Amino acid sequence: MVRELAESPPEAIAKHMSLEDMPAPDPASLGPRDVIVKIASAQVGWVDLLMTSGQYQHLPKPPYCPGLEYAGEVAWVGAEVTKVLLGDRVLVDGFLAGPRSLGGYQAYGGFATYGVAPEEAVLRIPGALSFDQACNLLGNYETAYHCLVTRGKLQAGETVLVHGASGATGLAAVHVAKLLGAKVIATGRSEAKLAVVKEEGADHVINTRGEGDATLRSFKEEVKSLTGGHGVDVIYDGVGGDISVESLRCVKFGARFLIVGWAATPFVAKGKGQRGAPNANQLPTNLLMMKGLDVLGCPTVISTVMHPELRPPRLAQVLAWAEDGKVRPHVSHTFTLTQFQAAMQAKWSGEVVGGCVIHPGGKKGSADA
Repeated sequence: MVRELAESPPEAIAKHMSLEDMPAPDPASLGPRDVIVKIASAQVGWVDLLMTSGQYQHLPKPPYCPGLEYAGEVAWVGAEVTKVLLGDRVLVDGFLAGPRSLGGYQAYGGFATYGVAPEEAVLRIPGALSFDQACNLLGNYETAYHCLVTRGKLQAGETVLVHGASGATGLAAVHVAKLLGAKVIATGRSEAKLAVVKEEGADHVINTRGEGDATLRSFKEEVKSLTGGHGVDVIYDGVGGDISVESLRCVKFGARFLIVGWAATPFVAKGKGQRGAPNANQLPTNLLMMKGLDVLGCPTVISTVMHPELRPPRLAQVLAWAEDGKVRPHVSHTFTLTQFQAAMQAKWSGEVVGGCVIHPGGKKGSADA
């Protein structure tokens, strides 16, 4: 439970979050289209960290339970529910229930034993995905799809430079780009994590870490060499800061620059839900003009709220890929619910490759054991 927002994720994790006893939801208090899910796995997402520090654009009112996406088994269904049955293995759509949703189910986050969601938010787990993989599916792969397909118009045969490729959405972007037939150059700051990204399908990986931990090494010549001197067609930038400026020197004329996030500079807002963006990232307009770039903001959730018609084909494609076994989210870290602070700290400090999962009701390890 988050009791109040903090100035930073580490402060929130240490001082403003607590584990509290939770009685099972009372069916008598629920509606005929409600579903109770016994949670097996909950994703620890970057947005959970941003929310606790007031940096996210949509903030639930404290106290609230974190955990945007979760998966588990159906424990109860209302009288009018027809889509799922008791015992079904399901995932819960974080757009329609949980702390990022906008309706009456915002209180039911995944860092809990049980969740309550409306029938339309409860989906049978596609294909052979585990609970751990299922709770890392929608947000990550829908983000990658929205950025690369809806906004970036990525085509087969094109080359995309993916920054932050070992992150949850970054690794999803690698998978989606490969499914689309593109060539992927992935960047990161850890040889060990980049090795995993390469195993997950990236054609080439580049370590951008300079001599000091906080410094960036120039990678323009490597990118140019890997593209025959032409540069990349698309940049997928979920990192921001210095790497964005360096990227502008790695592109073809007329390339598409996709702004996905700013993980390198998380303290853009003032904190505690205030706005003003005193630490806003900046891009040089001279390079943007001379390269003829299309710079595209890619806020998946806001775009979906403003244009709901974007979601059905995107969601259908992601679920179809999962059903066919073409996408299987990579999960590198799992924790028990009592270890929630360690789980969030691991995500914050960059230890995770792909997904990080909390098991509310089980032991550390596979939730499907």
